[in-house]
Amino acid sequence: MLRELRIRDLGVIEDATLTLDPGLTVVTGETGAGKTMVVTGLGLVLGGRADAALVRTGSDEAVVEAELELADDHPARAVAEDVGGVADEPELLLSRTVSAAGRSRAHVGGRRAPVGTLADLGEGLVAVHGQADQWRLKRPSQHRALLDAFGGDEVADPAAQVAQAHRTWHEAKGELDRLVEGERTRLQEVELLTHQLEQIDGVEPQPGEDVELAREAERLGHAEELRAGADTAHRLLSDPDSFDGDDVVGRVARAAGELERLADHDPQLFDLHRRLAEVGVLAAELATELSGYAADIEADPARLGAVEERRAALHELTRRYGDDIAAVLRHRDASRERLQGLLGADERIEALTAQVAEAEQQLAEAATRLTEARTAAAAGLSRAVEDELAHLGMDKARVEVAVEPRGDESALEVTSADGTTRRVGPDGADVVEVRVAANRGAPPRSVAKAASGGELSRIMLAIEVATAGSTGSQVPTFVFDEVDAGVGGRAALDVGARLAALARTSQVIVVTHLAQVAAHADRHLVVHKAHGDQVTASGVRPVEGDERLGELSRMMGGDDSSVGLRHAHELLEQCRR
Repeated sequence: MLRELRIRDLGVIEDATLTLDPGLTVVTGETGAGKTMVVTGLGLVLGGRADAALVRTGSDEAVVEAELELADDHPARAVAEDVGGVADEPELLLSRTVSAAGRSRAHVGGRRAPVGTLADLGEGLVAVHGQADQWRLKRPSQHRALLDAFGGDEVADPAAQVAQAHRTWHEAKGELDRLVEGERTRLQEVELLTHQLEQIDGVEPQPGEDVELAREAERLGHAEELRAGADTAHRLLSDPDSFDGDDVVGRVARAAGELERLADHDPQLFDLHRRLAEVGVLAAELATELSGYAADIEADPARLGAVEERRAALHELTRRYGDDIAAVLRHRDASRERLQGLLGADERIEALTAQVAEAEQQLAEAATRLTEARTAAAAGLSRAVEDELAHLGMDKARVEVAVEPRGDESALEVTSADGTTRRVGPDGADVVEVRVAANRGAPPRSVAKAASGGELSRIMLAIEVATAGSTGSQVPTFVFDEVDAGVGGRAALDVGARLAALARTSQVIVVTHLAQVAAHADRHLVVHKAHGDQVTASGVRPVEGDERLGELSRMMGGDDSSVGLRHAHELLEQCRR
């Protein structure tokens, strides 16, 4: 709800602060005091069009600030966060500045924001009903929203089914279109992956094979050198005939024998003898292994050729598909999985085609049920609004809530079981329009075109009261300007009573010049003016008790005499009853 509105240098208002409460608040004052500037200022802070002519004469800029109290989960908080504003405080602050040069600035939660953000917030926070501010009537979607809210669960259930069916259709159709449109690309990818797998599978690489073949090629390419070196090492260890009758094994054996002979004279030599004996055994073993290694080494040109040919085939794979054979194998596995998915696209296309057809049928059936529910609710809403208008001095008005087929070609065309073809969107197949004929003989026209400013406000009041209590039907705060235009007497009392009825479920702010309306208020604010040397400055203050009686008396054309005050008191008592 709206907690406070501050206006500075707007029109005739120099600096005024309106502290607002729940229930019905009326704003009154003498002609020219600036009552309309209250509504104008509220319109500005809610994203309305700026005009440099609104800036008070002699001032550089006009500023309007609004403080709103919101629930923790209110969508407006998310909007404030999106623009970087403070959204975790109990109140949300909005402001609008208009310079004398015509430039405009907006702030949400203390941060600069586009003016359009204020307008988006305003639609869910405050409904301004005046001659030029009937946003709830300017958009066909708002007519539909009013009807759906009035219809309750009987409309909400099929509406939810339509939304779900349309969402299912949209998702399935989107995937189907992507698959069908990408058919050529898919076939090209299938061909490429098939070719790659044929190349890899034709070689049949094995994990680690490239490393093993590199080692074997190195060995086969140096077979003669390896055999000669191993043979020389063997002879050095154990062939005395090749090196002047002396070899390593023989020398170690003689040294061990010499230590063994002398060990009796010095026990320290026992350990040295043991270690030298171990060296002799190891040297003998090495000689034997070198002999075997040299015997096994053979130059095999045929095998070397086969190895190099295999390595060339593996190199071709690593050049194309990875740094080594492990990477090539990973590419092979991923390609095979991708190919299986692509080859299964035909089955997926078939399944999606069936799913789209089924979703279209469900959407058509749900849309039919929704149209029937809306048609039934439209009749009830028409009667309810007409009843309310009869209390607002428009007893001859006729209301028609029309539910007609939508014709926008962007919507999906579906055919129901009975052969009826209609266009359906996520909100159904209907265009809803509230139409009014001010007189019984006149044809109904769109409510935004069929009434004057005052009549329009009363029609919206009738609609709001008729839909009060409907889930999701109301914004937290309503502002009415000119709602009492053209009425008086008993009809004016009825207007006040309907405003008070709406105020039981919402915050209602009314700018009025009729005492019969003002007497119903829970809180009465008076815009007063003082004449200075150059400009007129206006302020706003609440009135209670005798001050309120005096204001009501003035509004009835009287004064603060005992007779005028008595009439005002009687009016208050009548409204309370």
